[in-house]
Amino acid sequence: MRARHARAAKALDVQTEPGGEFWGWAGRTLGAPARTAAGEPAWLRLVSVPEDKASGKLWDGALDAQDAFGDLDGHRPALLAVHDAVDDGTAYRAELSSRVDQPVLSDDPILLYGLQLPDAWWNDLAGTLQKVAAVSTDRLAVRQQYMERAIPEFLGIPAPAVSGWTTAHADVHWANLTSPLRLLDWEGWGRAPEGFDAATLYAYTLLQADTAAGVRAVFPVLGSPAGLAAQATVCAQLLQTVARGDNLALAAPLRAWSEELRRR
Repeated sequence: MRARHARAAKALDVQTEPGGEFWGWAGRTLGAPARTAAGEPAWLRLVSVPEDKASGKLWDGALDAQDAFGDLDGHRPALLAVHDAVDDGTAYRAELSSRVDQPVLSDDPILLYGLQLPDAWWNDLAGTLQKVAAVSTDRLAVRQQYMERAIPEFLGIPAPAVSGWTTAHADVHWANLTSPLRLLDWEGWGRAPEGFDAATLYAYTLLQADTAAGVRAVFPVLGSPAGLAAQATVCAQLLQTVARGDNLALAAPLRAWSEELRRR
C-alpha cells in the first residue's frame, strides 16, 4: 500500500508530507497529507479492493459525491483528482482531495465524552444535511429488503412504513465531523428513510445524554412519526454490529433505545 501510495502521488504530481499516515479499516485504505505542484495543501487517500470489486456504490462514492454536491459551501472536502491502477488482481484508486486541517471531533465514531459546540455549528450541520437530502440520486444507502429483515430480527417489530426517502450521507458520526464543520467520508451516501443521518448521529451519541438531547433538539424528525423508520433501521444496524462484537460500548443504550422504539 505504501509503494502504491507513492506511485499514485507521482502520477498525480503531488508531494506527500511525512508524519501524517492514516490507515483505514483492515488496511483497506491509506491516507496522508500532500501538497500539489502549486503548493496547495491536499489529502491523498488510496483505496484497495480485489479487481472484480472495483465498481459500484462504495468504489465510486467520492466521485459521485463530487458531481452531486461539490464542496457543499465549504462543508465537504472537494475531490480534486482521481488515479486508478491495477496490479496482480488488486485495484487501487487514489483520491486527491482538499485537505481538512481541523481534527475530527472524536477519534472514535462513538462520542465518549461531552462536547460543547456552538449553535452556529449545529445550524451548519442541519443546513448541510438538508441540502444533501434535497439532491436527487439513484444511489441506495439503505435497502427496503434489509429493513424488512433486520428490524424484526434485532428490534422484534415489523419494519415501520417509510413515509419518505431522502438522500443521506449515511455515515454521520463523530469521527467524520470537524469544527468548523466539515463532513468527511462520502463512500456510502445514497437514498435512505427520512431522518437517517440524524438517527445515525444520535445513535453514536447515546453515551452522552446532554449531547444526545441536543441532537434531538436540532433534528425534530427524531421525535416524529416520519423519523421512526430511520431510527429503527439505524438501531437494527448497530445492534447487528454489536452481535458481531463491534460497538460493544453502545450495547446497553441501544437496547434501551430499541425498547423505546418498540413502544412507539
